[in-house]
Amino acid sequence: MSLLENCAERGHKAESQGQKLAPTVDRVNEDCKERATVVRHTKRGALSALSAPTMGLIAYVKQQFILQLLISFVFVVSGLIINFIQLCTCVLWPFNKQLYRRINCRLSYSLWSQLVMLLEWWSCTECTLYTDQATVDKFGKEHVIIILNHNFEIDFLCGWTMCERYGVLGSSKVLAKHELLKVPLIGWTWYFLEIVFCKRKWEEDRDTVFKGLDRLKDYPECMWFLLYCEGTRFTEKKHEISMQVAESKGLPKLKYHLLPRTKGFTTTLQCLKGTVKAVYDVTLNFKDKKNPTLLGIISGKKYMADMSVRRFPVEEIPDDEKECAAWLHKLYQEKDALQEHYVKEGCFPGPIVKPRRRPWTLLNFLFWATLLLSPLINFAWGVFVSGSPILIISFIVFIIISSVAVRRLIGVTEVKKTGSSYGNQEAKKQN
Repeated sequence: MSLLENCAERGHKAESQGQKLAPTVDRVNEDCKERATVVRHTKRGALSALSAPTMGLIAYVKQQFILQLLISFVFVVSGLIINFIQLCTCVLWPFNKQLYRRINCRLSYSLWSQLVMLLEWWSCTECTLYTDQATVDKFGKEHVIIILNHNFEIDFLCGWTMCERYGVLGSSKVLAKHELLKVPLIGWTWYFLEIVFCKRKWEEDRDTVFKGLDRLKDYPECMWFLLYCEGTRFTEKKHEISMQVAESKGLPKLKYHLLPRTKGFTTTLQCLKGTVKAVYDVTLNFKDKKNPTLLGIISGKKYMADMSVRRFPVEEIPDDEKECAAWLHKLYQEKDALQEHYVKEGCFPGPIVKPRRRPWTLLNFLFWATLLLSPLINFAWGVFVSGSPILIISFIVFIIISSVAVRRLIGVTEVKKTGSSYGNQEAKKQN
């Protein structure tokens, strides 16, 4: 047999053996894949079994009053420190107004970001935007007016988390009711931030609002100016009265909103025209028809917030006051249609954007917690070790007073405790 024939014969034998072995190899490969799949599922099951009790334990810990009280202690004490520093910065105003503003933007961020931290990191609430990328690209790069529906206790907090993620939390503004000026921490911080306060009585507010808005024309930081055009939070009773007003004025009725008060919007737009570049219409709702509360956030409850954002360049909004008011009424009819779509479909129309949370709110809180809780714990330990009944009783009384104070501060956000002139005949006469 020649060398070529010998090689060919060996090749045929090898090919024959390979064909016989191929099914075996394939079976081995399939067995390996099946075992790998089983192992993966087993690991996932084990992790799920481990994570369920762990998550349950974490949720239980978040609901403990003492932990919530410590978080509140950090917020209140850090807020008082920040307010004192803000007071000290007032000496800068006559010499360098812009430096005063930049410092106070960062001081207010250090306070407000603690509340945002509760939403983003403590309760792990997710916020999803329904808007186009062109609009998102302008976030944090221009002065704007924000129009937000006022249906939920934490709607302001959802607005703040968007401000934080796009770098404008410290410089965010609002047209606030005058009563909030007297609220510790919140009202005091807003005062140093040049927030415009109004009594919702135009005859008294006219000069104050015009002067306050005029001062903001040269604000150095990108500013998001929030307006609750409905004037108060939505309740069924207020809605019924509001729709009676709409009927008397020949305006279309709204299902999910109160009739907007146009004076605040038209005045703000008129005063800030040339400063603000656009109006952002933001419509907020929550998955599964949830009605979240600040107490729920502090207790670690997770919510799923959805926000539809539409951008309207200022040039597209009429200059005439009556036409501008009509534009706002039409906008609220569109907001009502968006809410109707959400109720039926469980989402808003349009592309989805999920901005990532940033670590700065968590790091800021950890800084204040480290600074303030260590002395508190050492002091509490010293009080109880001392064995003095007077010191122990005094400390317990202090805890009780602090708890009541924090609870009242939270009460400012509760729907049932928010006031309105709807239905108040005397207030209507004054307005």
